[in-house]
Amino acid sequence: MGQLSLENITKEFGDDNETIVAVDDLDIDIADGEFLILVGPSGCGKSTTLRCIAGLEQPTSGDIVLDGTPVTERKPKDRNMAMVFQNYALYPHMTARENMAFGLRMTTDLSNDEIDDRVMEAATLMGIEDLLEKKPGEMSGGQQQRVALGRAIVRDPEVFLMDEPLSNLDAKLRTTMRTELQDLQQDLDVTTIYVTHDQTEAMTMGDRIAILNDGELQQIGTPEECYSEPENKFVAGFIGSPSMNFFDVSLSDGRFVTDDFSVSLSESVRNELAGIDSEFVMGIRPEEILSGEDAVGHEGAFEVDVNVVEPLGDITYIYTEINGTEATISVDRNTDLEAGDRLTVAFPESEIHVFDRTAGDALITRGEPTEEDLVSSEADSETTEA
Repeated sequence: MGQLSLENITKEFGDDNETIVAVDDLDIDIADGEFLILVGPSGCGKSTTLRCIAGLEQPTSGDIVLDGTPVTERKPKDRNMAMVFQNYALYPHMTARENMAFGLRMTTDLSNDEIDDRVMEAATLMGIEDLLEKKPGEMSGGQQQRVALGRAIVRDPEVFLMDEPLSNLDAKLRTTMRTELQDLQQDLDVTTIYVTHDQTEAMTMGDRIAILNDGELQQIGTPEECYSEPENKFVAGFIGSPSMNFFDVSLSDGRFVTDDFSVSLSESVRNELAGIDSEFVMGIRPEEILSGEDAVGHEGAFEVDVNVVEPLGDITYIYTEINGTEATISVDRNTDLEAGDRLTVAFPESEIHVFDRTAGDALITRGEPTEEDLVSSEADSETTEA
């Protein structure tokens, strides 16, 4: 079993003169065998949270509960957890075999033969059998990372804790190791908490992701939920690359209006926003913006100047300015657009997100339009044309 609960965890640093709240009232339940990603910008509290779980930091308040038993006061060695650090933390004077066995020799009563068997089993799983007699200085970054993972595996823990374990690897190896880590976690079926600032890792690796900012939990859910239904503007802007586009808009006569564009709103959206305010933030992701022939003839279509063209092989990003704000538009990789060209674009109402301009809370998130929305939108369009 590896069911873990963080119950109102708060961690403060400092003294009576100045206190910094690194983690603020964090409350998360992690199921047995779940792969949870803690993600957020630097300084958001994700590594501090992991260190509190491991026992390397003591929470100021709150409880850490493993399989129904509080472990907040236990020493790290008594929590049955294994941690993989960002810098690998291998002993440079020890071989890979000795590094992997060290924790077992210090914390268990296993015989040398039993420890050797565990080390060989983990080494085989990680594909590093031929590295066991080498020292860290003789290994590449990827090999050292595999040794560090093997050292965690031999512990046979209830929970794996991983603190940005791939950040020191080059881009290609990082991609390979992401896949290996996913396969490893699924094979071992061990509860895993993985810290990263890389939202691509968060989106591709975890069963769920918990997004932190300034020590506070912003949202927890599946990658698709956080991407398609962000609970606030921060989550919408942090999850997804390139980031979601945001525009300050005014609600007038059933439309979002700016100096550069307007978007006709369906009856259901108008009803949801009625009585809230007349000033909002509208968000739309680069890949949801209609452009070129797809936008021509669309109600609300308008033209923008192409400032920068960024081809990435499988896709091309166009950078422009809309209503005084830099915007990104995703177009086909075979585009012949160049800087200085004009491009027709349109914002489909079914793909927009709406946020409170002051608090940033999501008021409407992307979703497939209902039949009522489609009928209402068609009626609005006919009225406009008339």
